[in-house]
Amino acid sequence: MGNPLHERRSAAEWSASSQVIEFAEKIGKFEQLSAIIEADLAALDADKIPAGWRDAIVAGQMKFGFADAQQALPMVKCRVTVTVDTVCQRCLEAFRLPLETEADLLLLALEQEADGYAEYEVWELEESLLQPQSIVEEMLIMALPFSALHVESAACKVLSPVTAKSADDVTTPFAALREQMAKDTEGSA
Repeated sequence: MGNPLHERRSAAEWSASSQVIEFAEKIGKFEQLSAIIEADLAALDADKIPAGWRDAIVAGQMKFGFADAQQALPMVKCRVTVTVDTVCQRCLEAFRLPLETEADLLLLALEQEADGYAEYEVWELEESLLQPQSIVEEMLIMALPFSALHVESAACKVLSPVTAKSADDVTTPFAALREQMAKDTEGSA
């Protein structure tokens, strides 16, 4: 039996079978996601690129069913987690970024509409057959931050206590004006 993430069926077939897919796949199996991560890591010197980043595990669950009693609106509930290697845009160092995303999706054909299902996001199907892996991959791509930053400021070399300026060292552009206003206030009191 093959991996259900790679199988292609219509959304109605997935939903009619009430298919539940639990998965744990290496990130390297997701071509588009891997290409994005690889392009991000390419900004690093070759010796700083984390070894084995393609082996990170994408884990999750997909539960197919119908959103309506007439079984006209296929849906899937998805939960996906992974920790990706990326580059902090502040300090330009590699770090591990945990991603977790969930979605309740209505699987609709391009011309199909569904009113009254605000609790679902619409996933428009461009083809008649659906491959679950493409949903997982797209969810993770959308979960990637536009500008990755260390999760904790203390981990970032730019913001670490050793390199961060103290409040006394910071000069604001209006410091002289503030001092002049304080003098003027004291003189008029």
